[in-house]
Amino acid sequence: MESNAQQTNTQQTNVQETVDYTKPLGVSGLGGWLVLTQIGLFLTLVLGFLQLPEYFLSIFGTETWELFTSKDSVYYHPLWAPMLIFEAIFNSLLMGFTIFILIMFYQKKAILPKLMIILYSANLLFWIADIIMMYQIPLAREVEDGSSIRDVVKSAITCAIWIPYFLKSERVKNTFVK
Repeated sequence: MESNAQQTNTQQTNVQETVDYTKPLGVSGLGGWLVLTQIGLFLTLVLGFLQLPEYFLSIFGTETWELFTSKDSVYYHPLWAPMLIFEAIFNSLLMGFTIFILIMFYQKKAILPKLMIILYSANLLFWIADIIMMYQIPLAREVEDGSSIRDVVKSAITCAIWIPYFLKSERVKNTFVK
């Protein structure tokens, strides 16, 4: 029969150390470069909500819409209506998608990196499609001040920086795991 001291010693040696595997190794959390992403998402949302009503009222108001889309107008071109509708739909979808991304962001969902890549890529494709359509309309081409080209370049630079970040970042891999 073992003594109490020997029994306690035996029990202590059988106890195994438990390790908490729920915490990711390395950096994680919504800090670091993800702060810039959060700022960008909120700016997209705020600026969108400020600009969309003005855009819809100015473009889709009866006078402006008629000026560009009526066949009797000197400013008429058959691509004005599709281009303006395309821009309105994209910007509306962008607002909804940004809200969805912010929800996924703060819930730290594993799908977030893919959503961010879709957002950045879609934005670049939008600007490219928009500029292609715009250059088909003589009046739009005449009044183009270079801002559309700048928007394409800014969007391409954004993609070149942030898509690799969301694909390779240790913080992203450790944060968006749910």
